[in-house]
Amino acid sequence: MSRTYCIPGVFFLFSAWFLLFIVSISLPSFQAMDITRVDSSGAVAGNSDEAFTQLRLGIWGYCVDLSSGWTCFKTGHGYSLTFTNAQNAEVTIGSSWTRGLAVLPVACCVAFIALLLSISQHITITLVASLVSFLAALLTLIAFAINIALFAYVKHELGTLNTSETTITGPGFWLTFVSMLLLILAGCTVCFGRRRDRMAGANNNSYQLNGPKSGFLSRFGRN
Repeated sequence: MSRTYCIPGVFFLFSAWFLLFIVSISLPSFQAMDITRVDSSGAVAGNSDEAFTQLRLGIWGYCVDLSSGWTCFKTGHGYSLTFTNAQNAEVTIGSSWTRGLAVLPVACCVAFIALLLSISQHITITLVASLVSFLAALLTLIAFAINIALFAYVKHELGTLNTSETTITGPGFWLTFVSMLLLILAGCTVCFGRRRDRMAGANNNSYQLNGPKSGFLSRFGRN
């Protein structure tokens, strides 16, 4: 594939894979890489029955800022949370809203495969790399939609408790979006590079077929 398209394509794929890899580590191993974040005045209690000032939701668990400091829970994907206010009103974030976050590591693996394929100079393999890039972009789009659904649901449910809390998106939320854009750019770049190589090959073949023809007597000429 032409270096004009090869280098940017590999760069986009590497950047997307690296961002997805960071997001996939998530909580509790990487406390700053949460999907949804809740800031509270301390009037809401979580599963620990102790009021928290901040809650961070990740792929593999969640972390809460309690009076004793940060506490993280490694629950694995598909965990549930119950929130209670001072009037003992409860809302529950079911596991069905967090289980889908595991699509992110899958997208990360597919992006890594596309990255390996994009290094090849073979035209057919670069076509496969482009298709795999678009597949990774599709999975990342699905993951981003799940992130939006989780954020909207948590914000809505906590709003019913009538407490002074603020639900915002975490860094992992926006890095997922950036990764999706990079994967789309990578797929288009690799695809355009392959198309340019095919056109260049067709022009070379046409020149060879339509090039100047030598006469019959020139075959017997001396070198």
